Amino acid sequence: MFHLGIPTTRAGTCVTSDSKVVRDVFYDGNPKNERCTVVLRIASTFIRFGSFEIFKPPDEYTGRKGPSVNRNDIRIQMLDYVISTFYPEIQEAHSDNSVQRNAAFFKEITKRTARLVAEWQCVGFCHGVLNTDNMSIVGLTIDYGPFGFMDRYDPEHVCNGSDNTGRYAYNKQPEVCKWNLGKLAEALVPELPLEISELILEEEYDAEFEKHYLQKMRKKLGLIQLELQEDSKLVSELLETMHLTGGDFTNIFCLMSSFPVDSDPSKDEDFLEELTSQCASVEELKVAFKPQMDPRQLSMMLMLAQSNPQLFALIGTKANINKELERIEQFSKLQQLTAADLLSRNKGHWKAGESKASQVRLQKEVESVGDADAWNADRVKVMNSNNPKYVLRNYIAQNAIEAAENGDFSEVRNVLKLLEHPFQEAEGFREVKEDAEEEGATAPAAACAEETRSRLPYCSKPPLWASELCVT
Repeated sequence: MFHLGIPTTRAGTCVTSDSKVVRDVFYDGNPKNERCTVVLRIASTFIRFGSFEIFKPPDEYTGRKGPSVNRNDIRIQMLDYVISTFYPEIQEAHSDNSVQRNAAFFKEITKRTARLVAEWQCVGFCHGVLNTDNMSIVGLTIDYGPFGFMDRYDPEHVCNGSDNTGRYAYNKQPEVCKWNLGKLAEALVPELPLEISELILEEEYDAEFEKHYLQKMRKKLGLIQLELQEDSKLVSELLETMHLTGGDFTNIFCLMSSFPVDSDPSKDEDFLEELTSQCASVEELKVAFKPQMDPRQLSMMLMLAQSNPQLFALIGTKANINKELERIEQFSKLQQLTAADLLSRNKGHWKAGESKASQVRLQKEVESVGDADAWNADRVKVMNSNNPKYVLRNYIAQNAIEAAENGDFSEVRNVLKLLEHPFQEAEGFREVKEDAEEEGATAPAAACAEETRSRLPYCSKPPLWASELCVT
């Protein structure tokens, strides 16, 4: 995350021992022994939004309350410490008025959070557990648990296998971070009146998110000369086409730097071939849309929804049922779909939508510059420094984990080295990898895992077996 240029806490060391601890990894009643490991995390502070919720008054429904309820003296000390230490320019500007100072602080953390989430969305990063305790008071990505980078573009992608309701889905991240800021605002009362903080949140958050997101997306698409109102629609259409075709989020953006600016039929066709090679296969789509409920359970839930809506509301949601019905319909259609039909359909989507719109938009860029070749060189440079070639995909992490569990840490080191340069072609990396494999040849299980699973380049879209990976 750091090398992607995203504000984050750091990991200094990872120390693994031979001691074992029992963990029910998938919460399914099948615990297993895992090695005890300590990660040294580094940050300017680990104070979170949730740190201020220790003053929470009793909840009207549950009666639960914060351990430091009615201790406004501690809240004042915490605010003084956070602002004077981490926002000294705000402390200096408003040293004689605490409400104005606190309002300026809240405005700044609102804008930082909005920019942070915009950065996440632009690389397909999903945090997994975005509660108030996992939100940094200085605007960093914090508490890496069941996080993941999205492979096939799906706005409703959920990286956390235990997030059954999709509360922290990819497309919900901006909204839930805004909600968390609302909870921070509540926790700062009376030092910052709610009418002031709520107004700041409404005026600043969405505007800052949209501005930063669009700025970043323009760079990803090579729109470096003009800022046009239509750009937002262009981004939406690209993502919609990516969704329709099951395009790989990281690789489709990477390909955009080779998009032919001039309309040349042969170049257009070659680019189309490359694009469709990064779209989901029939087999991948069958795994993605495989029904998840037992048919009898679904039938019972549908009957319950009609006969006893109150009880249904306690044990299920209409959204989940609708999603399952959609899965069943899609899965049924996929049984009749051939690879040739899918390829033809995907080409049609890309031709009709993105390709034409992008060409028109890029022509406007060309017309606004004097030297088209210099502009194109700059455009490609900007795109290549904003579209990572390598991210920590689940299958890459899994290969490294399996090797490490068998005592071979060479793959962990290789992947770490690779991810320190996410925007660059990994020159000479294959040689490093082969040397590492030779060093680790004494670990037969690890070598076997390498043999069966590591034939793909690190920038490949995931193999089919990766769809079965579950992170909790």
